[in-house]
Amino acid sequence: MMDDVLLSLLRSVDTPTVCNAIEVAQGKRGFNGFTRGTMLTSDPAGVMVGYARTARIRAVVPPTEEPDVIKARRMAYYKYMSEGVQPSVCVVQDLDVPNAIGAYWGEVNTNIHKAFGLSGTLTDGVMRDLADLAKNYPVIAGSIGPSHGFVHVVDFDKPVRVFGLEIKAGDLVHADRHGAVVVPLDIKNGLKDAIKTLVESEKIVFDAVKEKQISFEEFEIVWAAFEAART
Repeated sequence: MMDDVLLSLLRSVDTPTVCNAIEVAQGKRGFNGFTRGTMLTSDPAGVMVGYARTARIRAVVPPTEEPDVIKARRMAYYKYMSEGVQPSVCVVQDLDVPNAIGAYWGEVNTNIHKAFGLSGTLTDGVMRDLADLAKNYPVIAGSIGPSHGFVHVVDFDKPVRVFGLEIKAGDLVHADRHGAVVVPLDIKNGLKDAIKTLVESEKIVFDAVKEKQISFEEFEIVWAAFEAART
């Protein structure tokens, strides 16, 4: 579970800040639990925070299983997405990538998942209905397209891999237009202090240089104070 103070804080900062704060909390560089590459977002200001609810889909070719099996699995998927620890994030791997066509994420599914209480969707698949997506429900996707193809749920509640990042059900995810990170659970309790340290230390630099001009000698003093504040 996550306390309301931490949740509010994580919703107020961007993913690069979280990525840096994780390294502050760990006391070293080298954290690599983040997505790779450029992705698309339905809402440039949108931030999603929560524990991952995972699934995999396909859409290029029709499913080979009986229709009743596919329908039953989809309803089981919806039940799974509606349950679990809150806050939660929907994370869906499209197994057709890099040839994905099935726009699973449009007006219908974003509104359904928002109604279930999820905070957003992270997928390497396709989104559509850009003007009609659920309000305050960001989608980060690999592409935009018009068709749902033969989209169907393959499985859920299993590890997935999106944008080079492996995510397991229950992982704590923070995502926005920059990408996504999986927050190591062993530093979760120290994340508030790490973000505070990071923000306060960067303020030392910003106060000295934003909309200002300084000499290198002045900058050396500022940078020394910045480094001291981060350690």
